[in-house]
Amino acid sequence: MKAFNEIDDFPLGKELTNHLCKISAEYQDGEGGCHGPDHVVRVHQTALYIGKLMGAQLDVLSAAALLHDIGRKIEMEKQGGICHAEKGAELVYDILRDLDFPNEKIDEVAHCIETHRYRNEKVPKTLEAKILFDADKLDSIGAIGIGRAFLFAGQVGAKLHNGDADILASRSYSTDDTAYREFKVKMSKVKDRMLTQMGRQLAWERHAFMEIFFDRLEKEIEGSAVSSDCD
Repeated sequence: MKAFNEIDDFPLGKELTNHLCKISAEYQDGEGGCHGPDHVVRVHQTALYIGKLMGAQLDVLSAAALLHDIGRKIEMEKQGGICHAEKGAELVYDILRDLDFPNEKIDEVAHCIETHRYRNEKVPKTLEAKILFDADKLDSIGAIGIGRAFLFAGQVGAKLHNGDADILASRSYSTDDTAYREFKVKMSKVKDRMLTQMGRQLAWERHAFMEIFFDRLEKEIEGSAVSSDCD
């Protein structure tokens, strides 16, 4: 729960925010790596940053961000047999009702959570849902996204770099996988999926950094990244 102590913005008040952090941590027990409590904190911070600029309902956004991944552990236990976004939207009703959250706002929070993956017909319709979707996706790109990609590659026993492999033919979750493959196949496309103007601006900035980083990585792998100032 250490990561939740970093939250310093409380649209719901400090007491309720801390309580939702505790609930979120309980549902995410054991969910380290790329989807642990630190991910929730970053999504919360980014969502509120965008929400303030766009005039969103910050109480709805805060609750949705803190609880958006409460269904992920169940999804993992079912080996992907259920969608964590749909399960999270289902779970959040009892959680927020027990906290006397207004019913109409519970519906809005549930919609944000249900659509934060944006699969098939589950389209974010409200401003808050669109912001949560963007904030969640922004956490998968830029410097943070690069760090998460390498973290995940290490968890599955993948290589730092695999120049011999066909990137498009390589499989995710395999020893042929690399962070570079994740960038080419997935991370590089995130900028085109943003739903808000601010989300698009932030995504393009983060994308530009990834281009620089992976270009530099390729040069270093080839042994050609040598400064002209070096003797």
